[in-house]
Amino acid sequence: MKTLRIWWLILVLPLMALGAQAVQAALTVVPASTKVAVGATSTMQVSGASGTVRVSSSSTKVLAVSYQNGIITLTGKKPGTATVKVRDAKKSRSFKISVTRAATTVMTVSPSSVTLADDAKTTLSVSNANGSVRATSSNEKVVKAEYSSGMVKLEAENPGTATVTVRDSSTTVNVAVTVTSTSGGGGGTTPLPGSYTLLAWNDLGMHCMDGDFSVFSILPPFNTLHAQLVDSANNKLVTANVTMTYEAMADADGSINSISSTKTNFWQYASPLFGVTLPNDMGLAGNPTASLTPAGMSFEQAAGMFKAEGIPITPVDDAGNKNFYPMVKVVAKDSTGKQLAQARVVLPVSDEMSCANCHASGSGEAAKPKSGWVYDGHVERDYKKNILLLHDDKHLGQTNYQNALAAKGYSAAGLASSAASGKPVLCAGCHASNALGTQSVAGAQPLTTAIHKLHGPTKDPKTGQRLDDITNRDSCYQCHPGSQTKCLRGVMGTATLADGTQAMQCQSCHGTMSNVGSSTRVGWLDQPNCQACHHDGKREVSAVSSTGILKQWLDTRYATNPNAPASGFSLYRFSKGHGGLQCEACHGSTHAEYPSDHRNDNVLSQDIQGHAGTISECSSCHKNVPMTTTGGPHGMHTVGSAWVKGHESAAEKGTAACAYCHGADYRGSPLSTVKVARSFNADGKTVNYAVGQKVGCYDCHNGPKGD
Repeated sequence: MKTLRIWWLILVLPLMALGAQAVQAALTVVPASTKVAVGATSTMQVSGASGTVRVSSSSTKVLAVSYQNGIITLTGKKPGTATVKVRDAKKSRSFKISVTRAATTVMTVSPSSVTLADDAKTTLSVSNANGSVRATSSNEKVVKAEYSSGMVKLEAENPGTATVTVRDSSTTVNVAVTVTSTSGGGGGTTPLPGSYTLLAWNDLGMHCMDGDFSVFSILPPFNTLHAQLVDSANNKLVTANVTMTYEAMADADGSINSISSTKTNFWQYASPLFGVTLPNDMGLAGNPTASLTPAGMSFEQAAGMFKAEGIPITPVDDAGNKNFYPMVKVVAKDSTGKQLAQARVVLPVSDEMSCANCHASGSGEAAKPKSGWVYDGHVERDYKKNILLLHDDKHLGQTNYQNALAAKGYSAAGLASSAASGKPVLCAGCHASNALGTQSVAGAQPLTTAIHKLHGPTKDPKTGQRLDDITNRDSCYQCHPGSQTKCLRGVMGTATLADGTQAMQCQSCHGTMSNVGSSTRVGWLDQPNCQACHHDGKREVSAVSSTGILKQWLDTRYATNPNAPASGFSLYRFSKGHGGLQCEACHGSTHAEYPSDHRNDNVLSQDIQGHAGTISECSSCHKNVPMTTTGGPHGMHTVGSAWVKGHESAAEKGTAACAYCHGADYRGSPLSTVKVARSFNADGKTVNYAVGQKVGCYDCHNGPKGD
């Protein structure tokens, strides 16, 4: 199965054809009683409501309440009891809710022991900390320890043993650290004792999955993790005699996601939807969800990276709270089982794909099925059933449709009827999807074409504006994650213009909905590339023309690899560059390029180089930083003090090349912007740079050839 960009949302699927308007039930709220801890949330589900629903709390200081789309959200404020009153146009119901004290947590630190080579770096993960946290080493000549944002950074100094002590306000944890010598021999790609840098990333920036699989499915839980290990002592990738594993870990808030099967009905419906019977917590590609037991990753020779495809992680943590950005720990070990390096990386996943704005019962006449709204009390099942009814209304009786129903084993009465009888519908079963590797049946358009082409002319129910005419992400967030998830969160999504407005929207790279739904476009493969905006020392804010055509430039400095992943296509998430590293290894995942506006996205880059952003510090992967004028990523020179002290001849001989990043006037450009505060000293002069400052030749002397 291909993992191609799990990203579009479906619209019109099929399900049960009811012959008469559904009869609305009386106001029902479940569960009838519940408890919620201080600082935690819980939910109650409302069904059978007549008209507007209003919800109130007798004491908002004890319990805060909110209501949206059939769900009451309860938030504990302080211990006590509050009465929640639920009213619709006809009835009123009251419920007593107890708010308990927040559960007492005990700080944990993992792993419990560490072995690393001298000069190597690694981290300890700290979870459920109470109050401030401190980390100290019993012998800083052996290992140094520093705590920051949920992890303890360890830096080996000399061979020996030491104890790293981690304390919060109530708990003390000791971790035994052994530092070994780097002396020894070896060769080839076998890892040698020394320093290692482990880079890991999720491939798409956001994987989407259905929240319910009983009616129809667009996308299953299917996240993909990649990793590359750099032998920084020998300046090369490690490709043999090493094992790579992934496991669940807590983020800085203590949120951990170590099981999926209790949080979704995917495994109940995997067989009728995908034709396979899966053990709980096992994914469609044979890899399990991240748990407390490390799971192995395989090595992909052509790409030079380790990979775990189809991890079925869900957006709900073990405490039952939504977390679209769960963390996992990736660990590299040599053939003897000794840990070489570890990485903390996010596996983003969202179930916020939703068609409720237009297809929820009572939402409007335009999408109302002929037989009437379903009014199912479950929000997602409700709009999905309405969609299937509408799909049947449009196509039932057509020869191709009847043939497809028979070929796929669905009821001749329609998709709605089939789902109602216990056989849910896989949208990609009839509509081709490169995300799932399926082909279209006769007469059916590819899934992404069918959805975007159909809904481009659709009007936003709130503003009345056609989705095709909306030029910001609001149109895409109608269905894609979304108002809560905020999928477009990378540096391009957060960039602003001089007036403070967002510089780029979804349409900046993908065009309008009609562009995305074009019959000539190949879904998941016809995507924007880096060079459409990054060329000739410039950074554009739109990759496509006014007609949705991808811009073409001759400059290839920032170009993606041709024919990746297939002939005629050139995608960022399949491309690699400097030293054989994948582009995403240093720049971050699609839609979440460093620095992201979500904390968990940035953890990996902060761990590697000490600050969030593109991994650009040469020392991140090179124990001994090489001096080069054009041999760095994208033809860069070495970064740091060594370059400042020895770049004179390069600048004097190659000013034209310098202008690419430092500007035609050599006074700096966006490409020479400082990402972290720096201070350089050369010839007795100290020059300080603040974050965001542009580096130019006039900072230290009179232009590129001046003294």
